[in-house]
Amino acid sequence: MKIEPLGDSALIVRVVDEFARDPDASLSEVLAALRALEAASIPSVIELAPAYTTVAVFFDPTRVAPDEIPETPFDWLRAKIEKVLKSRPALQKQKTESDAIEVPVCYEGEFAPDLPEVARHAGLSEDEVVRRHSSASYRVNCLGFTPGFPFLSGLPAELATPRRVTPRKEIPAGAVGIGGAQTGIYPRKSPGGWNLMGRTPLRLFDVQREPPALFQAGDRVRFRKISREEFDALSG
Repeated sequence: MKIEPLGDSALIVRVVDEFARDPDASLSEVLAALRALEAASIPSVIELAPAYTTVAVFFDPTRVAPDEIPETPFDWLRAKIEKVLKSRPALQKQKTESDAIEVPVCYEGEFAPDLPEVARHAGLSEDEVVRRHSSASYRVNCLGFTPGFPFLSGLPAELATPRRVTPRKEIPAGAVGIGGAQTGIYPRKSPGGWNLMGRTPLRLFDVQREPPALFQAGDRVRFRKISREEFDALSG
């Protein structure tokens, strides 16, 4: 574990060294550190943000160390974090396949403009690409890019496809894409360079909902292939 500065009001806790070797175990370690830091409620900490191998800790420097403590805010906070993480409990039981969030996806027509290219790159038929994409088990590694965008690991290796050379200026909300070795879902209309495979009628981010994001880091996700008719019915 390494703790390093991230500007003057944040630091980053590097929980594991490598993500790709065992994504599931790496994510579990990161989430265990996140939960321990949340439970500790360290003074001055205002936000915690998990990622693939790290937890970013954002803090208010004016509230970190009393004047009589001869330490920099970073050193004071690092000592607090080290103490919390050294005494954190064992990993909690992970979410299982039965806990997975089901995401209906239509892989047809204008919803899947890049499906032919993904199939060509994988050396598979389009139907087989859809079958493999929709039958895999995924896990939310982190949220980012736009509010509520889930970066999902678990994509079958043969479906990994480089991002588009020229990103699109506008991608509709609900678009499901492949970017390298990951798959993800665009929560709202935005630019993007991922290969579009389909679309879900689910609303991934809603400010009127608590929490606003449908997914959280650590969630398990499964896609369910649906027809255009079912997509239209669920959208209504």
